[in-house]
Amino acid sequence: MTIDTKDNRLESVMIYIRNLTNCPPSYLNDPGRKDFFEIVWLKNEDPLHALKTNDFEVKGDWIYLIPPYRVHQLNKAGKNGELISFKREILEEEDKDFLLDIFKIFNVQGEFSCLRLDKAAADDLGGVYNLLIGEYQKSSGDLMILKTLLKVFLLKLIKVKEEEFTAHDIHQKRVYEFLMLLEGNYLQVRNIDYYAAKLDISSKRLNQILKDKLGKTGTQIIHDRIILEAKRLIIHSEHTIKEIAFALGFSDRPYFSRFFKKQTDQTPDEFQKQAQNHLRLKANTLI
Repeated sequence: MTIDTKDNRLESVMIYIRNLTNCPPSYLNDPGRKDFFEIVWLKNEDPLHALKTNDFEVKGDWIYLIPPYRVHQLNKAGKNGELISFKREILEEEDKDFLLDIFKIFNVQGEFSCLRLDKAAADDLGGVYNLLIGEYQKSSGDLMILKTLLKVFLLKLIKVKEEEFTAHDIHQKRVYEFLMLLEGNYLQVRNIDYYAAKLDISSKRLNQILKDKLGKTGTQIIHDRIILEAKRLIIHSEHTIKEIAFALGFSDRPYFSRFFKKQTDQTPDEFQKQAQNHLRLKANTLI
C-alpha cells in the first residue's frame, strides 16, 4: 500500500496522519520513521522547546517541522494536536522551487524548525487539514488527491514563513542541487571538490554560494551531516560507538571521537549519556 497500513508499519507507506492522542507507540518505534518528513501541530499547547523570549503567551498553536534522519524524540502523550508524516517521494521532484522551500522550512541543515501560528493562520491551515484528513480516512483514499492537498497544506506553511525567503535565483538552485548530491554521497565523499565538479562550478564559487545562502562552507555542511547521522545512530541504534565509527567511514574509534568532539565539544560517549538523561527526564521535549 502507498497510503497507510492497518498495522502501522511505515515501510510501504507514503503518508501517515494521526491525531496526536491516537498516535501508537508502533509509529514512534518504527525504524522506517527516519525516512519521513514530520509535521507536528500542537494546538493550544505549550511549546516543546525553550523560548528565547518571554514577550508573549507561550500556550497556543505550534508547528514543528522535522526533516528525515534528524535526531528527535517526541512523547505525544497528553498533547492536543495532529501529526502528518510523509516521504519525499510523495512530492513532485520536477518542482525544484517548491522543493527548495520545503527544505528551507524544514531546516534540512539543522535539527528541526518551529512556527508559531496566529489564529488566522491556524484557521486557514485547519480548513486544508480537514480536507486532507477526510480524504485520508476514506477506505478508497485517492493518493493523487492526497498529494494535491498535502502540497496546498505545505504551501500555506511556506506562506507563514515567506518573509524569511528571498526570491528564487540560480544560486538557491545550486544549494538545492548540492544538498541532494550530499544526501546520497556524504558517507563516501567528503571533499568539496567532488561536489563542485558535479555542479560544474569551482570549489571556491560553491563555497561562496553556500556561505551566502546557508552561512556555512561546504566542508562545514558535510561535517554537520555526518554529525547528525552519528547522533541519530548513537540514540536510535543498538550499535556500539566503535561500530558507528566504522559505519560512518572512520578508520578507528579514536579518530571518530576526535572528529565528533571537534564538531560538538563533546565525545560520543558524553553525548550518549546526555541524550539518555534528556529522554529520561524531559520526555516531552525534542532533542
